[in-house]
Amino acid sequence: MSSTLLTPTLSSPHSPTENHWGYDYDLVIVGGGIVGLTLACALKDSGLNILLIEARMTSAAVAKGQAYAVHMLSAKIFQGIGLWDKILPNIAKYNQVRLSDADYPHVVNFQTTDLGTPELGYVAEHYALLAPLQEFVGNCANVTYLCPAEVVSTENQLDTIKINIKINETTKTIRSKLLVAADGARSPIRQAAGIKTKGWKYWQSCIVAFVKPEKPHNNTAYEKFWSSGPFAILPLPENRCRIVWTAPHAEAKALCALNDQEFLAELTKRYGEQMGKLELLGERFIFQVQLMQSDRYVLPRLALIGDAAHNCHPVGGQGLNLGIRDAAALAEIIQTAQQNRQDIGNISILKKYERWRKKENLAILGFTDLLDRVFSNNFLPVVIVRRLGLWMMQKVPMIRIFALKLMIGLKGKTPELAKR
Repeated sequence: MSSTLLTPTLSSPHSPTENHWGYDYDLVIVGGGIVGLTLACALKDSGLNILLIEARMTSAAVAKGQAYAVHMLSAKIFQGIGLWDKILPNIAKYNQVRLSDADYPHVVNFQTTDLGTPELGYVAEHYALLAPLQEFVGNCANVTYLCPAEVVSTENQLDTIKINIKINETTKTIRSKLLVAADGARSPIRQAAGIKTKGWKYWQSCIVAFVKPEKPHNNTAYEKFWSSGPFAILPLPENRCRIVWTAPHAEAKALCALNDQEFLAELTKRYGEQMGKLELLGERFIFQVQLMQSDRYVLPRLALIGDAAHNCHPVGGQGLNLGIRDAAALAEIIQTAQQNRQDIGNISILKKYERWRKKENLAILGFTDLLDRVFSNNFLPVVIVRRLGLWMMQKVPMIRIFALKLMIGLKGKTPELAKR
């Protein structure tokens, strides 16, 4: 039986009374975005009976045309799942990254020869990832996809977690071995569980927009550091680019209030003239930047993944990629437990996931925070040190390759999915 996709009905491919000893599902995932879908897809052959719950029929990220850098490790995870061939035709590759500090003439140029790979990474619009994931999970016999539906409350018991779900005006109660929260940075599941977070909101906001340059982007990504904040240019299909422009709150709001011509004039100052005249495509959007790390990623019968567990500065395009790695790691942990006939909701099992991902995520959160703080100022001693660092990165291949591998996810523990 294929999964129930985008329909407000609750059905299970197995009889809970006969096969699951009182459990309606082995695993319930709350949040049908990219990270939640990745986890469900990664468990297609696990033998687990899975319910995926999503509250909204229409994704806000699709409506805003969100786009992401997709790192090499994320691509390998999607390849291991078996859906990379569906994703690749609709996204862009980049084969070099140019890293620069304002008008400092020495540019660090990361190239495919640094890794011996055909490309360094990819850029995907939200729908280009979401649609293949939804199609794939729709063909997973062990997954029921329930949308629109909302989790009203949960009750953790010794050997099960009871979940009250609101479907239209009806509330249903189901029982599961494990609940996974993939419900975003403001995760109601995390808050209801009493898991505290640490972090801060930055003094910066982020402007995102699509532009079409006059000249070819040549599959090149740019990360330009200015004293006001990082400025990234990500190449997309059809010679479009996604800009991610970080600036102090007041400046960002003022920029968004400009008309299109005035905005393009300011944008060109940051963008440079390497691609000629720019054309603005669609609307501009602004969001505040924050760093957040949950005090814990797991409780008995509960695990957090993606933005529900952590947020980081957008510099380097790390956020979504961390969530995809969370999903792959958790899938590996609970599938192994299932194969060994262990309780997938047991805290000792879930702690393995927390030990794996919390430390690695914290390293990236710290790295992105350091990058932003070191480059987003004009304090002369810091300027001297950072430009010396860029010079060394440019001249010493070992340092450049280490930095590149760290940025694209190749320095941590590799999930088994990514080795297939």
